[in-house]
Amino acid sequence: MRVKPKSPREAIQPDRAPEPPQRSRHARNPIVILINLVLSSAVILILAIGAGIYWGKQEFDAAGPLTEDKTVIISSGQGLGGIADILERNGVITDGLVFNLGVRAYKNAARLKAGEYEFKAGSSMRDVMTDLVEGKAVVYSVTIPEGWSTAQVIRRLRENEILTGEITDIPPEGALLPETYTFTRGASRQQILNQMQAAQTKLLAEIWARRVEGLPVQTPEELVILASIVEKETARADERPRVAGVFVNRLNKSMPLQSDPTILYGLYGGDAWTTDRSAITRADLDKKTEYNTYQIRALPPGPIGNPGRAAMEAVSNPSRTKDLYFVADGTGGHVFAETYEQHQANVRKWREIERARRAQQAGGNGAAASEAAPEAPAPQEAAPATQN
Repeated sequence: MRVKPKSPREAIQPDRAPEPPQRSRHARNPIVILINLVLSSAVILILAIGAGIYWGKQEFDAAGPLTEDKTVIISSGQGLGGIADILERNGVITDGLVFNLGVRAYKNAARLKAGEYEFKAGSSMRDVMTDLVEGKAVVYSVTIPEGWSTAQVIRRLRENEILTGEITDIPPEGALLPETYTFTRGASRQQILNQMQAAQTKLLAEIWARRVEGLPVQTPEELVILASIVEKETARADERPRVAGVFVNRLNKSMPLQSDPTILYGLYGGDAWTTDRSAITRADLDKKTEYNTYQIRALPPGPIGNPGRAAMEAVSNPSRTKDLYFVADGTGGHVFAETYEQHQANVRKWREIERARRAQQAGGNGAAASEAAPEAPAPQEAAPATQN
């Protein structure tokens, strides 16, 4: 069958395009539009929050504005907001809000500690937060020398301008452990005193538990009494066990200790060591006090100061010698003797040293010096343990 060709006009005429599909009724639904809007907003919000968190973390970890170290006091009772304000006002951080949010993000809002803090130059907010959480406050110290009386300790604590509050409970003589104690601003004087007493109680129990057998002390309190005397007789650590041995030997023989420091304490109490009262006269020796170990053949009724660890250790484990006497040797130490005759010879040597020193101080006039500063009284009874 033969097909009739189309005309050229008909050949170039395009076919009709199909009709576009009708828009879904769901797409035009207001609920769908709302959902799309919400999802789009949520995505934008999440991106914004992420960007904010990223920026905040960068700010929190970035070097801070301080160009030099600075000390800031965070008072007790301050909340996170108050602390952030204090830090911002003092130029430690750049943005209190960022610090606030950062601390909360790390769940440290309730862990920040009061105190006096020294923040280093360039400290980031994270560094500041860490210092406050760990309580890295400025630390102060107070040192109590060995042998000090409780009266001296109280005076030193009251003179300390960093400590606060009044002392309401004064421990007895010998109940405090001489040491260096550290504290932060806001600590009270009574707290330090209580800490010293607790430290002494703990240490004394340990020393008493490992004491050697055969000591002429029946209680930990008596150990402290003897240790306080040893403490005042020598400042040399290597001599303490031997000095303790002398007193142990004398107590075992019912001999008087005849220790000069006990005379001073009996006369002046806790103020015996606040001034130079080293010169003891014969009249002092004759005065009757509970602490006059030239007159009693036992330990005095209480300590004459607060002994340190070394003195208590020396009494709990004294040197095993037969020494009954000792006297200064002119070099800061002592020379020891087993017999009274040896001791008398040592005393003569010491008095020669004293005379030579007085003569030198008086410009070479030994006679004038001797009259100005008479020798110590001769030993009483059997013989003194010391001649100072």
